[in-house]
Amino acid sequence: MDRIRLEKKVLSENDRLAAGLRDRFREHGILCLNLISSPGAGKTSLLERTLAELPKVTRVAVLTGDIQTDNDARRLARFGFPAKQITTAGACHLDARMVERALADWQLENLDLLVIENVGNLVCPSSYDLGEAAKIVLLSVAEGEDKPQKYPAIFLKSELLVLNKIDLLPYVPFDIARAREHARNIHPGMEILEVSCTTGAGLGDWLQWIKKRGEVFKAEAAKLPILDR
Repeated sequence: MDRIRLEKKVLSENDRLAAGLRDRFREHGILCLNLISSPGAGKTSLLERTLAELPKVTRVAVLTGDIQTDNDARRLARFGFPAKQITTAGACHLDARMVERALADWQLENLDLLVIENVGNLVCPSSYDLGEAAKIVLLSVAEGEDKPQKYPAIFLKSELLVLNKIDLLPYVPFDIARAREHARNIHPGMEILEVSCTTGAGLGDWLQWIKKRGEVFKAEAAKLPILDR
């Protein structure tokens, strides 16, 4: 019982902080995307290809979370956009306080897009709101197509599924049609894109999705009052 009470208290505090972050993002017109996947599904590779395609004047920044090392932040910083590592030292997810601290010395008025690369995990990140406008889940074809059935919470809460590494389809026993079916059985309205960071297939659709989602976000944000918290 004490463990349940503690978990509820932690999540309640996280939700309060996340709501504050969401208000700040909305105030500054920043589209925040929370990228979630199993380890090795290709989150960092997708971000590398994304940053490589964006014009240098794009006002984008990346926060990337890992249990140890700053390897991903160093990979992403090569493209000339702000990139910061959040090292969790054992925690299997990012939380709103970690994000808040990481943003403390950034000028939010200089950003239009913030991408958060979460710790590789399909379980814990589903419970933690980071103030994002949308969660995005990646599933690589090197994994099982039954992942949506095994980890339904993150697929239910994600707005978009990116099926990654489609260049490997001729070499792995992955049924992409079944993966789509499983995902939409969990979340009927989920959008689904197919991408290869190796060949570039589908990257145009991914960039177009970000553009359209940003337009929707700005339209919605313009209609909502900024709440005092």
